[in-house]
Amino acid sequence: MKDGQEEEVRRVPTALIAGICGLAVATGGGIALWVANRSPSPADTLSSAPPTVPALSPSPADSPAVIIPVPPPTPVQTPQAQVPQTQMPQAQTPQSQVPQAQTPPSQTAQTLVPQPVAPKSPQPQPVQTVSKTVPVYWVKNAGDKVEVVPTQVALKEADKPDTALQAAFNNLLAGPKDATVSSEIPKGTKLRSLSVKNDSVYVDLSAEFTSGGGSSSMASRLGQVVYTATSLKPDAKVWISVEGKPLELLGGEGLEVAQPSTRQTFDKNFPLK
Repeated sequence: MKDGQEEEVRRVPTALIAGICGLAVATGGGIALWVANRSPSPADTLSSAPPTVPALSPSPADSPAVIIPVPPPTPVQTPQAQVPQTQMPQAQTPQSQVPQAQTPPSQTAQTLVPQPVAPKSPQPQPVQTVSKTVPVYWVKNAGDKVEVVPTQVALKEADKPDTALQAAFNNLLAGPKDATVSSEIPKGTKLRSLSVKNDSVYVDLSAEFTSGGGSSSMASRLGQVVYTATSLKPDAKVWISVEGKPLELLGGEGLEVAQPSTRQTFDKNFPLK
């Protein structure tokens, strides 16, 4: 019996609680319906409105952009705002050109600054010519004597004695142009070589030099060679060779030729005057 009574006692409060909850729900729904259907009076509106209600209905002057739509800024304003930016390069152009404008002064300053001048290397001085003219010796009959006489021959400027003497011998072997003098050197004689070393002159002639003539002709041609070879330096020594061999005997009569020969030895051995 106790178990049955306890179960009955437990069921009674549960039913009571459910009834109370249902009554509360019904009451709340009725109140909500009544409030929804009931139109508020002006007095209730004024009494129930919060103090900040006037701010919700702003005046036309204070109306925000939401109430009175304002057209957005036209695109024209964007270039105006960007005008300084587009003009910045133009404003900077003179600044960027400033170094270019200053370039001529800097270059002028550089030209005005004295630059170290490298010492000029001495210019090679032209070699003085040995002689513009050189005497070439010919033979001239003076009564019963034969003389060796000079004739000045104009030469091109020569930088070495070798060149001047070679030109003199070429004129000698070509023969005289003056009819008052002659040459005892046989025609066809050629100058094979000529060199000057210190105070000596080396002359090598072709074989025609020893051909024909008597003792007087041999002595005269020998004098022409010795005097012409020493025309630049009268005290020079002359070494004469024919076809590369030293000339010791000249002609069929065997005129002895001193080696080296000088003007002094020739005048002593073969007096023509």
